[in-house]
Amino acid sequence: MLKQIICIAAIATAISGCASTKDVNAPMPVDATVLEASLNQQEVNIVNAIDSCKEMQTASMTTLSAQLAQLDEKITTLNKKDKTAVIPVIAPKQCPPSPLQGKFILGAVENVYVDEIKASFNTRIDTGAESSSLDAHNIILFERDGNQWVRFDVLTNGAKQPAQTFESKVERFVRIKESDDKTDRRPVIHAHLEIGQYKAETDLNLSDRSHLEFPLLLGRKFMQDIAVVDVGQTYIHGKKKGDSASSASK
Repeated sequence: MLKQIICIAAIATAISGCASTKDVNAPMPVDATVLEASLNQQEVNIVNAIDSCKEMQTASMTTLSAQLAQLDEKITTLNKKDKTAVIPVIAPKQCPPSPLQGKFILGAVENVYVDEIKASFNTRIDTGAESSSLDAHNIILFERDGNQWVRFDVLTNGAKQPAQTFESKVERFVRIKESDDKTDRRPVIHAHLEIGQYKAETDLNLSDRSHLEFPLLLGRKFMQDIAVVDVGQTYIHGKKKGDSASSASK
């Protein structure tokens, strides 16, 4: 009997312990009015936060719109300035007229090829002489088909080589005053010349130039309107290949 009483007491104690534990862990009952008030306050807080964000966004948009308006105004102003700006046009400087006026330059001495003679000569370019002259020997005048012709010899390969004989129609005669107050009547032939890359035509009077340094002389009439002379230079247009003494009569 005593054992039964002890068991019943132990069971009762255990049951009361469990009941006590449940009471401690159980949530406190909430009043419906308090819960509703708390929810309402949270809703108000959320709405206020949203309104505050909207105000901040509105202020930012207003500031951005103002900045865009200022930028548009500046762009418009710059475009107007570009359209109305007048760029001064600087007139090009007028170059002084060239003293050459299309003429080519000759040195005081040049190598000149005479097509009719088929030979090149070291030539004196002389602005002091009016006409041009070629060294010729054994000058003989004759008629051909009613026209005056001339036969003459030229030392085309130098004084040590035999002269070559040529014939040409006489264009006219000129009288050249000699140093002893005498005049020399000379036949004149027409010749085609080459000086470097330049080609020209001129009249050459035939005379004995064996006492002179150069077998060919070009005077002012040849240079007129086509060339100017730089007396400080020679052979501007190149020398004869192998530059033998094409001063044939030297």
